[in-house]
Amino acid sequence: MINEEIRDKEVRLIASSGEQLGIVSTKEALSKAYDDGMDLVMIAPNSKPPVCKIMDYSKYRFDQMKKEKEARKKQKVMEVKEARLSPNIGDHDFQVRLKNACKWLEDGNKVKVSIRFRGREVTHQSLGTDVLDKFAQGVSEVGVVDKKPKMEGRYMVMFLAPKKG
Repeated sequence: MINEEIRDKEVRLIASSGEQLGIVSTKEALSKAYDDGMDLVMIAPNSKPPVCKIMDYSKYRFDQMKKEKEARKKQKVMEVKEARLSPNIGDHDFQVRLKNACKWLEDGNKVKVSIRFRGREVTHQSLGTDVLDKFAQGVSEVGVVDKKPKMEGRYMVMFLAPKKG
């Protein structure tokens, strides 16, 4: 709450320099704030009496927004990229998917590796597990297995995460 929004009779006042001015009436605190060309801002409403500080509220809000914006800039958004394989994938196709997955892991993204079983291939799930194990060994330098291979309908799915450090 700022300025006229403060309804309490008395407040503990802190000057803009940080020094304590003691307990004063709200009207007096408000007039001191206006004399300095600043705002009266309640910073601890639950204490008895509430604590108010004289500050330039618009400058304070501007600085807060700037800090939040800077924090958002430094934030890294992790995407989940997908590599699709089949149980009987060719060697060259496998190497291409492996190279792409390594590149994604180096960029800091997670990788979802999925194998689609078509028709009667679903009865040979061990072939899919072997392909995924081979894939995990291929990316072991840059990534680790986040979630082990698991069947989801006609798909076998495994998640890889980038190595820490």
